[in-house]
Amino acid sequence: MPALRRTRAALALLVIAAAVAGCSTSATSGGDATTGASVVPLSEITPLADPKAYEGPSTALLESASVTPVATDPEQSLPVTVTSHDLDGDTAITVESTERVLGLSLAGDIAATIYGLGLGDSLVGRDVSTTMPEAEDLPIVTTGGHSINSESVLALRPTLIITDGTVGPTDVILQLRDAGIAVVFVKTEPSIDGTAELARQVAAAMGVESTGELLADAMAEETAAKIAEVADIAPADADDKLRIAFLYLRGSAGIYYLFGEGSGADVLVDALGGIDVAKEIDWTGMKPMTDEALIAANPDLILVMTDGLESAGGIDGLLAEKPAVGLTTAGQNRRFVDMADGEILGFGPRFPAVLDALARAVYAP
Repeated sequence: MPALRRTRAALALLVIAAAVAGCSTSATSGGDATTGASVVPLSEITPLADPKAYEGPSTALLESASVTPVATDPEQSLPVTVTSHDLDGDTAITVESTERVLGLSLAGDIAATIYGLGLGDSLVGRDVSTTMPEAEDLPIVTTGGHSINSESVLALRPTLIITDGTVGPTDVILQLRDAGIAVVFVKTEPSIDGTAELARQVAAAMGVESTGELLADAMAEETAAKIAEVADIAPADADDKLRIAFLYLRGSAGIYYLFGEGSGADVLVDALGGIDVAKEIDWTGMKPMTDEALIAANPDLILVMTDGLESAGGIDGLLAEKPAVGLTTAGQNRRFVDMADGEILGFGPRFPAVLDALARAVYAP
């Protein structure tokens, strides 16, 4: 399995382990202050004069959690035979029907992509990370974090399942294929280019290749424009740029991970115009945080998932459990930015909106 795919699979295992240990999955805020969603363009906000000097937490909130489709009821060409990137090798899968579809992934980006293609009405269920308002009435087919409940899936009688291998166990997914359901594994990476490739692969499985190109182009254009907007409000001088770390926290399970290269956090930090401190210390993938590594990295700001920070007892609980965090500049200034678990690392159609929300929380809390 390629390294990036192995990284996302590892994250899935972390989430499942945390859920088994009884971690909360409620949508609660870990910060003491919030940044409300705003209709004011990012280019018109007034950023902090010195982002490094700011003290206190903030929460990044999407202006809208909905996905705007690039087409309405696009014409589909079915049946279609596509390449499924199974973990043990590629295999050809023929999709006969997309009447009843499940898009399953750790970040909810596959379902979001299906909505982005204009085919959201074909979805009959969702994973816990698919949090768009338009999906709220769909039954959830994952339990214990991101573990598939096969009975729930079969009860929905899906004709197609599209997944990236980050939900499972994989043998359960393959058993669903054995039961006669077309199962297509997509293969992407947590990156800006990966969002476009995800659109193409999902579109191919849905029989709308040309619409996939439209969505890929739209996302690339919107992301590039948003990164340029962020660059305009972020410090330009290297000495003034925020040093940022991403911590994955599941306090009730005793999980405290520092995310590095290949996790998606590195791409997010770069897009925010910050300095990825994990990269500076050659931290790759997702590994248990060590006191030495975090102190050496010394971030000015720490990104976290909202439920993750809550599971650690909020900022006070985290600092009490992991005193090394309090020795960093971010810890001393209580400079944490949290965002909903199903949004912050989602590299799909909502990535520009995620970046916008984070930029507001980072530079204009």
